[in-house]
Amino acid sequence: MPSVADRVERVETLPDATSTAPTVDGYKRDLAQRISQVNSTRVYVGRPQALLRSVVVVRYVVDAQGALVRSEIMRSNRDRETEATALASLRGAAPFPKPASHLLRNGRLDLAETWLFNNDGRFQLRTIAEPQMDR
Repeated sequence: MPSVADRVERVETLPDATSTAPTVDGYKRDLAQRISQVNSTRVYVGRPQALLRSVVVVRYVVDAQGALVRSEIMRSNRDRETEATALASLRGAAPFPKPASHLLRNGRLDLAETWLFNNDGRFQLRTIAEPQMDR
């Protein structure tokens, strides 16, 4: 079975640690890859199961330096363990590469990511997850 490191692409940055991603979606993919790399032991490799244990949507803000300014649960099934894992995996992966200046509004970038949790408590991030199983 391939590891997370085998499956996740390397995040490209300029010498000053600015992401080379030209779009918000590209930057979001870079962050999803970083979160998955840093939390590789908590990441499920392969297709997510058909009926997930939990889906947690986190809204977060990154500043011009790549620092995580704020994070909050936007939506979940109230599974406190998976909510805590989602927030901890996000915080543990910060600081992030600096977003390109044209992506910022008032010096910040608002993003949202969805954590898909299997029954065993491991996750994938929807931005880079494989398609979910049918059954």
